[in-house]
Amino acid sequence: MRIVIVGGVAGGMSAAARARRLDESAEIIVFEKGPYVSFANCGLPYHVGGEITSQDSLLLHTPETLQASLGLDVRVNTEVTGIDRAAQTVTVVGPDGEQQVAYDALVLSPGANAFMPPIPGVDLPEVTHLRTVDDAIALADRVTDARTAVVLGAGFIGLETAEALRERGLNVALIELAPQVLPPLSPELARLVELELTANGVDVITGAGASAIEPAERGVTVTLTNGAAATVDLVVVSVGVRPNSALASAAGLEVDDRGAIMVDAQQRTADPHIWAVGDAIAVRHGVTGVVGPVPLAGPANRQGRRAAESIYGVAKDAKPVLGTAVVRVFGLTAAVTGASPRMLDQAGMDYVVHHTHHLNHAGYYPGAQQLHLMATFAPDGTLLGAQGVGRDGVDKRIDVLATALRAGFGADDLAELELAYAPPFGSAKDPVNMLGFMMQNYVSGNLKLWHAEDVAWARENALILDVRSAGEVERGHLPEAVHIPHDEIRENLDLIRELAAGRPVRVHCETGFRSYLAHRVLAQWGFDSANFDGGMLTMRTSLPELELVDGPTAPLVHA
Repeated sequence: MRIVIVGGVAGGMSAAARARRLDESAEIIVFEKGPYVSFANCGLPYHVGGEITSQDSLLLHTPETLQASLGLDVRVNTEVTGIDRAAQTVTVVGPDGEQQVAYDALVLSPGANAFMPPIPGVDLPEVTHLRTVDDAIALADRVTDARTAVVLGAGFIGLETAEALRERGLNVALIELAPQVLPPLSPELARLVELELTANGVDVITGAGASAIEPAERGVTVTLTNGAAATVDLVVVSVGVRPNSALASAAGLEVDDRGAIMVDAQQRTADPHIWAVGDAIAVRHGVTGVVGPVPLAGPANRQGRRAAESIYGVAKDAKPVLGTAVVRVFGLTAAVTGASPRMLDQAGMDYVVHHTHHLNHAGYYPGAQQLHLMATFAPDGTLLGAQGVGRDGVDKRIDVLATALRAGFGADDLAELELAYAPPFGSAKDPVNMLGFMMQNYVSGNLKLWHAEDVAWARENALILDVRSAGEVERGHLPEAVHIPHDEIRENLDLIRELAAGRPVRVHCETGFRSYLAHRVLAQWGFDSANFDGGMLTMRTSLPELELVDGPTAPLVHA
C-alpha cells in the first residue's frame, strides 16, 4: 500500500501518523511545497509579539524526526502540480526535477491561502500577511524598525496580530469592513472586545476597508473607503483565507461555490482513491446544516485521522462541526461555539437569546470577574450555540457548552450539569447552570423577555421600570424610566398599576437578575410584564448609540 499525502501541517500530518499506526508496512510519502511540514501556525502571532521567542519552537517536526519516529518519507520544497486520476499518479516538482509518483490512496491536505483583496498597492513590499513560519519570522524582524502599522481585518488572526504589534510598541490601527470587530461574535459582545482594544491603544475603525495602498516617503499610505488615510511603516492583511483547491478542481473533483473540496462523512471525494482534509474542504455545520469551509486546526486534525482510518475501512462517520474557537485580546478572552443569532437568521431557524453576566467564581472569594455569556436556544429549550467574553473562565464555559451542544443538550440538561465547584474556581450555581435555569423559566412560561430590538417600542408604548439601585440609576438611565428598586416592588404595586395605566410593564436592572425577581412579582399580580434580557449591561452594548440620562429618574419613586 502506497499512501501519498499532499500537504502537511494539521490535516496531512495527522493522516500520515494515523496511517502508520494502522499499517507498519505501508509506504507513506508526504509532499510539502514549503520548507516546513509540521509547524504551529496558530502560534505565529505570538512569535511576532515576542511571547514565543524562538522560531524553532514553532517547528513541531522535521522530515528527519518524522522518518525516525514514524518511518515517513517526507519531501519538503516539493509541489504536486497535477493528478492523473485514471493512472493514479501525481506529478511532482521538487529539488530533483519533475517526476510521476503512483499512489494507491491519495490524501489532499493543501490548506488555504491568505486572501489578498484586489486593492491597488497590495503587492508593495511593506504589505504582508501572517500564514506561514516565514511570514512570522519576516514580520518579527520588520517590527524592530517599525513605528506604525495597519492591520486589515479584525477576525481572530487580525486581533492576535494587532495585539502582537502593539505589544512590540507599534502604534496600530485595526481596520474592519464589517460594522464590528470579530464578526463571528454577536455585536453586543464584540463591543466589549472593541473597548478592550481601544483601552490598550489600538485605533479601531469599523465599517470601512482599504481602497488603495500607495508608496510614501517612509512606508506606505493606506486610504480607506471612508476617505480617511494614514501613512504607516507596514500593513498586515488578515481578511480571511480561501481554500487551496486548484489542484483538486483541475483533476475534476467537485468543489463548492467557495472553492472548498466536497467530501463525504469519511473524508472521501467522489474518486474512490482520493480523500481530502483540512482548510481546503467543505464541512457541514452541526446546528444550521450549512455546508462550507471552516478553517480550524482541531477539525483538521480529526479529519486527517479519519481519512487514514477510512483508507483502511475502519473509520466512523464525521460529526458535523460546531466552529468552536477562542481568542485572547490583551486581558480579555472571547470564544464561540455553535450557531450565532446571525447564522440562525441566515438559516431561517427560530431561536431565543439569553444573556448572563455572572461572576467567573464565587463573589466572596477575591478576584471575581464578570463573565458575559450569550446562548441561543430553540424554542423548546435545545441549545443551539453560545458565546462568551470575559477576563477569566470564558474558555472553560465555552468548552462545557460545546460539549453540551455536541450531546444535544437542552435547558434541563444545562440546569442539571454537575460542574466542579470551589470558591476560587466557580459558583454553586455556575454561569452554565444559570443559562439552563433561565431557559427553563422561558419554556415553562415563567419568564417573558424583551430585547434590544424592543427598546424603541417600549419607550413609546410601555411603562419602563428601572429596578436598579439609586447609585446605578444616577450613572445613566432611560429618560422614560421610572425607578423603583426591585425590593420595593411589592409595596408599590398600586402605584405601578396607576403609572402603567393599562400599558405593558417592561422591567430591567443592570444584568437581568434583579429585574427577573421584579418581573415574577408583577406577573403573578396580573401585570403584562417582561424582563430585559441581560439588563442595562446588554442594552448599552447592543445599542451604543442609545442616549442615557445621568442623575435620578423623574419621577424618583419610593414607597
